[in-house]
Amino acid sequence: MTGEKEKRSLKEEFEVAGSQLVERISELIKESNTRRVIIRNLEGEELMTLPLTFGVVAGGLITIAAPVLAALGALAALVSRVKLEVIREEDNDSKES
Repeated sequence: MTGEKEKRSLKEEFEVAGSQLVERISELIKESNTRRVIIRNLEGEELMTLPLTFGVVAGGLITIAAPVLAALGALAALVSRVKLEVIREEDNDSKES
């Protein structure tokens, strides 16, 4: 299996204000290693899951993301703060200690 790189998933969690939700998700969409974002309320209940595997698609990215961003705008109007759980994928050999 030479030539194949192993991937590993990393999970990151942080809180954002509802007013910053669309902006932060837009940034995550542009990152090529972000695979999924789970939006939870402060009690930990899942509100929305966004698979971002389309993040590697160039050109039509904004067109694809526009309905998602509209839904996020509506969600942001309803919540004051949310938790974001970001699942990223990285090469296993990127920086080994």
